[in-house]
Amino acid sequence: MKRLLLISLAALAGCTTVPPTNVHQPMSARPAPRYEMAQGNGAIYQASSGRPLFEDRRARFVGDTITVQITENTSASAKSNNKLDKSNSGKAAIGALAGLPGQTLLGLNYDVSSSNAFSGKGEAANNNVFSGNITVTVIDVMPNGNLLVSGEKQLAIGHEQEFVRVSGVVNPSFIDFSNSIASSKIADARIEYKSAGQISEGQIMGWLARFFLNVMPF
Repeated sequence: MKRLLLISLAALAGCTTVPPTNVHQPMSARPAPRYEMAQGNGAIYQASSGRPLFEDRRARFVGDTITVQITENTSASAKSNNKLDKSNSGKAAIGALAGLPGQTLLGLNYDVSSSNAFSGKGEAANNNVFSGNITVTVIDVMPNGNLLVSGEKQLAIGHEQEFVRVSGVVNPSFIDFSNSIASSKIADARIEYKSAGQISEGQIMGWLARFFLNVMPF
């Protein structure tokens, strides 16, 4: 029993899990079957062809492919500076009280001062650069003609696997003559670059360390 448990643990440790994704599903689609048309007769023009000879070859059907040029370069920064100064002072003195009651108050002095100061400063910056090309598949055609595309590219380098995923809504009028589109022109774009393997696992804190980090009060 112990030997079987050790073998199972070793097998699980050697497996590479696929990272979860937020892109639109599915990430690929088969083209819908075309309606039955006339058989080919050997001529240049074929009535059974899905697209005429001189038609633009841009993607417009479910199952068609389109190349996405990933050109993401975002930069954001925020800076804040707060300062507050406040001071108060008070002073009182009692001199001679000749001929009046309250002689015990002679020589009484009152002197009070207070000051408050607050200073706060914050700064944040974020820069992201992501470039590359990936070919995705049209998985749905919306009633207005827009295309819902989704796709994935997997790269295996040794024991490390890299996953590039892209999905979003494409306006066909933005597709250029080479059947490609920039990622900045994709609506509801979801672009991911994730990895799975020993290198990525080495960058993640262990579950036991995370547990103690959450329950420790200091």
